Amino acid sequence: MTLKTNLSPLLPILNADPVVKAAVLAEALPYMRRYAGRTLVVKYGGHAMEDAGRGDSFARDVVLLKQVGINPIVVHGGGPQIGQMLDRLGIKSSFVDGLRVTDRETMEVVEMVLAGTINKQLVSAINAEGGCAIGLTGKDGGLIEASKLIRTRVEADTKTEIDLGFVGEPQRVAAGVLDTFKQSDIIPVIAPIGVGLRGETYNINSDTVAGAVAAAVKATRLLLLTDVAGVLDADKKLISEITAATARRLIAENVINGGMIPKVETCLAAVDGGVDAAVILDGRVPHAILLELFTGAGPGTLIRAG
Repeated sequence: MTLKTNLSPLLPILNADPVVKAAVLAEALPYMRRYAGRTLVVKYGGHAMEDAGRGDSFARDVVLLKQVGINPIVVHGGGPQIGQMLDRLGIKSSFVDGLRVTDRETMEVVEMVLAGTINKQLVSAINAEGGCAIGLTGKDGGLIEASKLIRTRVEADTKTEIDLGFVGEPQRVAAGVLDTFKQSDIIPVIAPIGVGLRGETYNINSDTVAGAVAAAVKATRLLLLTDVAGVLDADKKLISEITAATARRLIAENVINGGMIPKVETCLAAVDGGVDAAVILDGRVPHAILLELFTGAGPGTLIRAG
């Protein structure tokens, strides 16, 4: 099986002055060599998928990675789309610490949207750009073994467990399932659904799944595409690179706060698990993945061990 060549991501270069073309390609080549044969895990969020144009750009970039000898694994979210479908069906949602409480009825909708709609749309987009993508969930090949996630609250010295329903967390990722795609033209696209020991279906946070997958396959990079610039310092300026120890200190000092904390914690868990580095990327920037990997100035925050 051979990938169809698609040079759409490089059209601005190909249409440029020949000297500019040569300079851009000369800059990119060492980076391509660095990542050749390596595995990258890319988390693509549900918010980004709502912009059709951005989705096409993302698909082209993923195909280009495969064409230059890199092994991308895509993990996608779908929170906004799940919310829209639940609203259409008249099913009310509630959240605890940013996690959707998922009863059995809600879980059916979650699986339908993630595995039946979003996953196939993303697979189709990648295939339309010349790639060969295959959609998976954690149920396929026992890819993601999960357990029920328990949240606790402490009030007045009393500890209370909060039942989130069918919300899970990864316990094991079957890296061997993904290794079967490594030497092929196939790009795996994973919906964040796990399976319990008794066959239960679990709704899992997509950032968490991406981090667990990256650690399991010992990825060179975990790329989390978000709708923010990255990690900001106390003066609200972007931090381009940071060590794990410094990231933990900034969380303790409340410099890193709110919704950025779980994203940074996902990156820290991935780095602790053997990933060379994790990057929180501004997915609103056109071709953010290519800028991060093939130039010296990526649009986000890179987190390394140390």
